[in-house]
Amino acid sequence: MLKCHNISKSYGKQVLFEGTSLQLNPGERLGLVGRNGHGKSTLFKLILKQEGPDDGDITVPKNYRIGHLEQHIHFTKPTVLEEACTGLTEEDQYDHWKVEAILFGLGFTKKDMDRNPGEFSGGFQIRINLAKVLASNPNLLLLDEPTNYLDIVSIRWITQFLNDWPNELIIISHDREFMDSVTTHTALIHRGKIRKVEGGTEKLYAQVEQDEETYEKTRLAQEKQRKHAEDFINKFRAQAGRAAMVQSRIKMLDKMPEVEELSTIKDLDFKFHYELFEAKTLMEINDLSFAYDKGPLLIPKVNLMVQAKDRIVIIGKNGKGKSTLLNLMAGELKPLTGTVSSHPKTKLGYFGQTNIARLNPKNTIEREIDEANPKLGRTAVKSICGCMMFSGETADKKISSLSGGEKSRVLLGKILATPANLLFLDEPTNHLDMQSIEALTQSIEEFDGAVVIVTHNEEILRRVATKLVIFHHGIVDVFPGSYDDFLEKIGWEEEDPDDAQPVETPSQIEQKVKREKADIINERSKVTSPLKHDMSVLENEITQFEKELARMNEDLIKASQEKNTAVFAELSKKIKDTQKQIETRFSKLEDVSKKLDEQNAKFEGLLKELT
Repeated sequence: MLKCHNISKSYGKQVLFEGTSLQLNPGERLGLVGRNGHGKSTLFKLILKQEGPDDGDITVPKNYRIGHLEQHIHFTKPTVLEEACTGLTEEDQYDHWKVEAILFGLGFTKKDMDRNPGEFSGGFQIRINLAKVLASNPNLLLLDEPTNYLDIVSIRWITQFLNDWPNELIIISHDREFMDSVTTHTALIHRGKIRKVEGGTEKLYAQVEQDEETYEKTRLAQEKQRKHAEDFINKFRAQAGRAAMVQSRIKMLDKMPEVEELSTIKDLDFKFHYELFEAKTLMEINDLSFAYDKGPLLIPKVNLMVQAKDRIVIIGKNGKGKSTLLNLMAGELKPLTGTVSSHPKTKLGYFGQTNIARLNPKNTIEREIDEANPKLGRTAVKSICGCMMFSGETADKKISSLSGGEKSRVLLGKILATPANLLFLDEPTNHLDMQSIEALTQSIEEFDGAVVIVTHNEEILRRVATKLVIFHHGIVDVFPGSYDDFLEKIGWEEEDPDDAQPVETPSQIEQKVKREKADIINERSKVTSPLKHDMSVLENEITQFEKELARMNEDLIKASQEKNTAVFAELSKKIKDTQKQIETRFSKLEDVSKKLDEQNAKFEGLLKELT
């Protein structure tokens, strides 16, 4: 078993660990959490002996093999399969089929096996490193953000792989749902200590929060007790008759330990600034297609409406065109065919993968945010810096010196600098820790405008999506509904490994039927939604007229009793008119209801034909 005993580690004034311990028992799968910069990756370096602790020691059993996902790219073999096979142990060196299965699970195709690793993007090269470490079958597997470069299909595959993993595992991930699904225990690096519990992140964070509340209550009570003792000593110190009591209080104070106030740990605390938009549709995309440099068609015909309150999530395998679609919608690429039309009052805030690279490395954080909107005063810019956890002197740091997570926060700050009613967010959670992702997700939920987001984080998908744009099978489908609706009605299916179009299997036929059902459900929603709206309006109007009628009947009785003939005559006329209004709306309601029943019956018939 792995044992970290009483370890300490500092970099200058920054203390990461201070006399803390951690033990990993046989068969445990540990999720390692904590804020960015608090020591998660450093702990991995200590375990791997790439660095040493300032104090304490780390011990592992004899012949205990540790496998680690390398972010550094260094390939020595001419093909993907040969390179990935370098991860096999000597006893498994001929089991290439194991490596192929891992590569397929991570999104590679049969054709990719003979390609040179250098031909692939950085994300896929990291996947080759991941395949090597998974194939090595170590006693302890260390994975640092393994899902950063994986699409949802690959994440779902690696989730199953790790659930079947028989040995020890320590994983760092910003994806809470993924981490909780593959781990048995969770450890938090917090205030220089490591705290471990059996169970998931929610349980651990709840315990830490409760403990800190208890600590603060104890500190305040002790502070009050100390003040009372000091007041007594100061008041009666000069009185000889109270000398014994004063000495008793002094001894009590000497024995009372100092309980320091817990330092404040900053969280992202912001809301996207909303630019008022009173129309219904922000953007309309018609028959959009795209290809790079006369290459194969990357994005086929896409039709999409972005309405004022939409939460549209673009999903699919990596390399299929999700980010490209966002760039087309933002006007940063010219489509091959089709149009992207925006309402004149549309104000866009765009967080893109390439946008981070556009940050000026020579600028300070404050200047970078200021340049996003020169109309802002210095006070407003400083406030935005503070929201993004760059308060005080930290706002003067150069962009070139920032980590990936810090650059992501700067880009979010630039979006905050200018109000928007439409947000484009391309993988915004990469490099953010769990607390920052939670703040971002809440801001998306609370934003009054529309959001189009590319993400592989299934927790965010479940929380925000009202409509999905799905890249699969060489086409782009628009699914009207939540992510759970999508999983229930269509679900993820494997693409053909050779990217060919073979004779349809029963499974493929089943998936085709699911897509056709989704199309029918989508069409039914388009047809029946206006009818349901009309029914709701009519029912509300009838209710209001009936309330008015009841009130007038009461007034009529009163006028009759008071023999007020003028009022009686006027009310009688109004009652007659109101009854006519009610009858007219009941007639309209009956017609609309009949049309709705006819349409529902029609679409139910179409759905039954597919079963």
